[in-house]
Amino acid sequence: MIKKIALTAVAALAISGGAAIAAGGEGHIHDVQFSFEGPFGKFDQMQLQRGLQVYTEVCSACHGLKYVPLRTLADPGGPELPADQVRAYSAQFDIYDAEKDVDRPRIPTDHFPENNDAGAPDLSLMAKARAGFHGPYGTGLSQLFNGMGGPEYIVSLLTGYTGEEKEEAGTIFYENTAFPGGWISMAPPLYGEDVEFADGHSNSLHHEAEDLSAFLMWAAEPKMMDRKRTGLIAVVFLTLLTVLLYATNKRIWKPIKKAAKEA
Repeated sequence: MIKKIALTAVAALAISGGAAIAAGGEGHIHDVQFSFEGPFGKFDQMQLQRGLQVYTEVCSACHGLKYVPLRTLADPGGPELPADQVRAYSAQFDIYDAEKDVDRPRIPTDHFPENNDAGAPDLSLMAKARAGFHGPYGTGLSQLFNGMGGPEYIVSLLTGYTGEEKEEAGTIFYENTAFPGGWISMAPPLYGEDVEFADGHSNSLHHEAEDLSAFLMWAAEPKMMDRKRTGLIAVVFLTLLTVLLYATNKRIWKPIKKAAKEA
């Protein structure tokens, strides 16, 4: 009976593992050391600003960020743009004003534009939706120390083009070592030296991909630093509470145990 149960459990694990691979575990996802990984990690402000530039100059032509308020660009722990820069950045994008029946420049209280014209997915939650090797099939501790793997997936995807192409049913597909199935309909969006960074940082393909991935991770989890800080405080508090309860327990039961031994 025990042998049958064990065999059944092994078979179930094998099936679930295969399902995990079929659901998107294919493709090569390489590890990237981001500053926000781990329980004490935090976003690099300059990297987020560079990622915002890459998104604006390259990705926004096809992809939107409809769930991200423009005002959050000034929030602590994020890109932290000055208020005047946030207003100037917001004004680059128009939005339809239903009350006045006109298009007007966006303001910080509006969201990033929604862009579905090209049939491309919105990037607001992409860094969490496409988790990599630390993804939802991993353990909780792995995700705590290594992250979900979403940024690693994005970096691997952006740098995984081999240059090979094929045409199927009138659609051009591009070989990509990170994309499940190996072929993707999106042409390489980055080639390196696509933008010029004001801080003089390298604009190689890999660095542009890392900066964009960090920005998209912030877009998906803008309160990550607050969540980590709250979690750390909770752990410290629970540790102190455990020590106090243990000491109290020893103090209360010490005379009772002593009396029991003497009896």
